[in-house]
Amino acid sequence: MSKKYTIGVIKGDGIGPEIVDEAIKVLDAVAVVEDIIFDYKEMLMGGVAIDETGVPLPDETISGVKLCDAVLFGAIGGSKWDSLERHLRPESGLLALRKEMGTFANLRPAIVYDELINASTLKPEVLSGVDIMVVRELTGGIYFGQPREQLKDRAYNTMVYTREEVLRIAKVAFEIAMKRGKRICSVDKANVLEVSQFWRDIVEEVASDYPEVELSHMYVDNVAMQLIRDPRQFDVILTGNIFGDILSDAASMLSGSIGLLPSASTGKGVGLFEPIHGSAPDIAGQGIANPIATISSAAMMLKYALGEESAAGRIDNAIKQTLAEGYRTGDIGAYDAREVCATDEIGSIIADYASRE
Repeated sequence: MSKKYTIGVIKGDGIGPEIVDEAIKVLDAVAVVEDIIFDYKEMLMGGVAIDETGVPLPDETISGVKLCDAVLFGAIGGSKWDSLERHLRPESGLLALRKEMGTFANLRPAIVYDELINASTLKPEVLSGVDIMVVRELTGGIYFGQPREQLKDRAYNTMVYTREEVLRIAKVAFEIAMKRGKRICSVDKANVLEVSQFWRDIVEEVASDYPEVELSHMYVDNVAMQLIRDPRQFDVILTGNIFGDILSDAASMLSGSIGLLPSASTGKGVGLFEPIHGSAPDIAGQGIANPIATISSAAMMLKYALGEESAAGRIDNAIKQTLAEGYRTGDIGAYDAREVCATDEIGSIIADYASRE
């Protein structure tokens, strides 16, 4: 009997619809050979939701995602909505959705494909073999801390973490490390921030339950430097919300293009799966966006939300084969390209490889 999953689809703004369509194309191709049925439920969030409903996150979307097995998301935002009050901007909708869904753990892999080792500005000998998983706490810290205020002569945001928030994200990181290289680098700024010392102390407590995992601590500024100097030293990077936001974007450039890397946001219930890049409104509708990060996010959805390891592996292998055969989108077209492809063309090639027995 076929397995059936309900997938929430939030295409969003800018290139969001284009890249999500390609991910769905690949999912449908895999579904045929893996005997899976996907029931897609499209929902609104971001600028498109503001234009249609007046708010970035409609109530229908909040209730709808909770009825799904997983949610595939594209990207939101654009200059069109930048002048709105902060709580009405597209990005506020995404922050609120993560909070509503309880997706406190953001998993961001940074992998360097052999075929694209020359795409980064770093030397190939520095990049060869890089495979990092950034585990970022997603629903706490300075983005959500209270109090917060903007006055005429000052503004402030408060970084707050509770014991439970640190415990649960640390456990996620240690569980992931157990399935990888069994090494964690916990990132903080404990030399100047009390909240970071609090974070470090609790991570040490959790480490006692995982004696096989080697734990180290590093200040965030040093990690930023070390990611460029010697990225292979890292296996799992565990960190808070704002540090993880910055470091994972820095790590993404090890691969040579932010258009290659996915993310998974998991936690209490339904997971949210999205590329780490933005909506890129300047190239929307031109057919040149790289959909690989979104397609790879769909693979993470299959693995982490649905337990469909075989289907996820098909997509991962299809991406590798596509790159190995020299098919590229424009952002990586200068690197050993056999053919520079449009967004829908690269999606079709990956779908074809993923569907082969």
